[in-house]
Amino acid sequence: MRLVWKSLDKMRCLRKRSTIPFLGFLITFLLFLNLYIEDGYVLEGDKRQLRETSVHPPSSERYVHTFRDLSNFSGSINVTYRYLAGTPLNRKKYLTIGLSSVKRKRGNYLLETIKSIFDQSSYEELKEIVVVVHLADFDLVWCENLVQEITRKFAHHIIAGRLLVIQAPEEYYPSLDGLKRNYNDPEDRVRFRSKQNVDYAFLLNFCTNLSHFYMMLEDDVRCSRNFLTALKKVITSRDGSYWVMLEFSKLGYIGKLYHSRDLPRLAHFLLMFYQEMPCDWLLIHFRGLLAQKDVIRFKPSLFQHMGYYSSYKGAENKLKDDDFEEDSIDIPDNPPASLYTNINVFENYDATKAYSSVDEYFWGKPPSTGDFFVIVFNKSTKINKIKISTGSDDRQNDILHHGALEVGEKLVGTKKGKQCSSYITLGEFKNGNIEVQDVDHKIAFDIECVRIVVTASQKEWIIIRSISLWTTQPPSQ
Repeated sequence: MRLVWKSLDKMRCLRKRSTIPFLGFLITFLLFLNLYIEDGYVLEGDKRQLRETSVHPPSSERYVHTFRDLSNFSGSINVTYRYLAGTPLNRKKYLTIGLSSVKRKRGNYLLETIKSIFDQSSYEELKEIVVVVHLADFDLVWCENLVQEITRKFAHHIIAGRLLVIQAPEEYYPSLDGLKRNYNDPEDRVRFRSKQNVDYAFLLNFCTNLSHFYMMLEDDVRCSRNFLTALKKVITSRDGSYWVMLEFSKLGYIGKLYHSRDLPRLAHFLLMFYQEMPCDWLLIHFRGLLAQKDVIRFKPSLFQHMGYYSSYKGAENKLKDDDFEEDSIDIPDNPPASLYTNINVFENYDATKAYSSVDEYFWGKPPSTGDFFVIVFNKSTKINKIKISTGSDDRQNDILHHGALEVGEKLVGTKKGKQCSSYITLGEFKNGNIEVQDVDHKIAFDIECVRIVVTASQKEWIIIRSISLWTTQPPSQ
């Protein structure tokens, strides 16, 4: 085992290193583990549901049991959690929201964060979420006092199974002394961020089977109104596409969404490289290893950092997400669809980027009369509102100068894919933009296509910044 940790101490994971060499190195490391680990240790698949009553293991075995078989990335980690408040329900929820919290030298925002999660959710939304708080501080008196406060303020949510408070005992943590000082970080900073990685790993491990999706928040966050409804719209719009992590804030480890099935691998990954770098850097590598090359971040942001003092030494941290909106319920539905255009595409600014809520856009070379950009839905749908914007802040002339918006029905197959054979014009673009409301009152049929048609050639290139569609009823999943 010593040889294993020796090899681990030599590993470096620089932020700008490409994921391909990193993946090769990781695979080599796992093969090395398989060669040297011979004790047949198997990680348990289920967490124990009772409060911890076992005796602490001898000091000679301390830290070892957590890391015995890191090559088994699909299994959960054998940790006996302390249940400080609440117990898990048998029924899987739609979303688990995970928070990890430690004692701060200045300020404490955990109670405000929990309150914001519940206050900004409707009664129907509350039925679909469970909040898990990992009190990751080794000061048991502080934990006990905080649990009493949480229990007093959120008793009805605990009783309803919407709020759990847990703790992973200190003996399950690896050594936090003598860690590698990567990036010339001071020793206490390395210790803080290394422990934080383990805190998150144990939290992820606990939450694996609680829901279908998992959202990571920090403990000093304010939520937008009806954020769950907005999340569900985005998830529905990504139906059929591959993703590992969706981002709903551009700050830290706030608003990062995962499939729950990926949590065991992420937990193991954070444990394996816990002393190498901060968690938000490790997440970039994890995402790349699972073949999501690009960041998928949505606007507006659904979560805002509200703390003024960091959990590290109480340093000032007044970062704000300027893309946050308090009321984000108006996020478009954008039903699953295929997109086609005969406009010459510039580099990788393809058609799908105009239809996503991600901060991307379609960019094409100068279009000619009759050129089109068409959205073909996977199934016909009723649409209430359509809003399309072209151009960008830094390329304000790359708009659609002359164009029309049409909706169609009667799909037919063509050499270039499916198209509608019958269209009705809804309106003309003005200054590169168009917005049409009450579409379902103006159109008698369920819509199968939405088409942008160029009505006059232009010399300027064209950016389609966003295509936003609101359905009368959310499309079924």
